[in-house]
Amino acid sequence: MPSFCNMLKGFLAGVCLGASVCGFSQEHPDVYHRNGFTLIFECEDSTLDVKVKDRMIETFFQVYAVLTAQYNPLAERQVNFHIDTAYTGVAEAGGAHVRFSSRWLHAYPEDIDVVTHEVMHVAQAYPWERCPAWLTEGIADYARYKYGVDNSGAGWSLPSYRIGQHYMQGYRVAARFLVWMEERIQPGIVYVLHRKLQMGIYQDALWQEQTGYTLDELWGRYTGEAAEMSVQR
Repeated sequence: MPSFCNMLKGFLAGVCLGASVCGFSQEHPDVYHRNGFTLIFECEDSTLDVKVKDRMIETFFQVYAVLTAQYNPLAERQVNFHIDTAYTGVAEAGGAHVRFSSRWLHAYPEDIDVVTHEVMHVAQAYPWERCPAWLTEGIADYARYKYGVDNSGAGWSLPSYRIGQHYMQGYRVAARFLVWMEERIQPGIVYVLHRKLQMGIYQDALWQEQTGYTLDELWGRYTGEAAEMSVQR
């Protein structure tokens, strides 16, 4: 199976997409209710596989309840999924609205935990202008690693450390750093960082306050120990 990184590079470079049948449209969104949560599912793509749609819905209800309980009990209870045929990225979240690329879903229907990453952003509910993007995305991929329903099916995993990586890259690189922090330095540090970000009071000095080491000192320790870690899940 190709690596997730190569899949993403191939997609962004341009992919040839297949089609299968799904009978729903943006004009008539489907609405689902379960255990106090509501999902509004809007789709511009009449060719999206109904199996992909169903898996997205199930993943939302399975994962979002866990993420809100763990990270934000006051998070939005109603979330909107929009399958966008014109969107050229993979997915993005803003407020309680999540937009997914229909092209990505056609090309990589097994990447169901793109839902997990994006609904973690909904649960984060950070004041984005005061939060470093690398850490925001790193925590979202940490949540995908920890709570994802089928990362292995998508060929998704946290990458082994390689020379040239830096925490500022965010996403999976930062997520693996956070896993190391939880395992080797301070259990619960991700939640502490999350709450400071959520309250809009995160500062880089927090790392030293919590661990006794600056962020760059922690990264230096991580790069020295990372080869010993095994984070396949």
